[in-house]
Amino acid sequence: MDATVHHAAGNRPIDHWFAHYSSDHVNVMNQRIHVFAVPLILWSVIGLVWCIPVPGTLFNAGLWAALAMFAAWMFYYRASRAIGFGMLAVFVSMAWLTRWLHGTLGTPGLFKLALGVFVVAWIAQFIGHSKLYEGKKPSFFTDLKYLLIGPAWVLAKLYRKLGIAW
Repeated sequence: MDATVHHAAGNRPIDHWFAHYSSDHVNVMNQRIHVFAVPLILWSVIGLVWCIPVPGTLFNAGLWAALAMFAAWMFYYRASRAIGFGMLAVFVSMAWLTRWLHGTLGTPGLFKLALGVFVVAWIAQFIGHSKLYEGKKPSFFTDLKYLLIGPAWVLAKLYRKLGIAW
């Protein structure tokens, strides 16, 4: 069986989510598409949420994105500490990038860039799931929670490649 399906712990909820997610992502080309498209979708969502105006002057732009990243991070950390710490690094990196882009492009420019990346990355995802490659519907059609599992699954693939236990 594919290494992405099983893990030594096996009984954690994240292991079951990864097993189901992996069963919907068997095709090698679809997996490669996901390794690039999933992080781009994650960043684009952060970028789009970053653009939501923050009322008043007490908080800066990006507040809503920071709160969303924190909520997602709590989900990842509860599912697996190693995945949680990895996703924390991902979120911090993406927040720094988004802050820089916001400062450089302004809100309208960041919004256009994030929206463009979002659309292109989702097109890639659906091509990966088309009959051309995977031939199965994306996992999130069965449970929206898989929208959160995708980034962790990509991170877990990196961990395996680097020999890091998760």
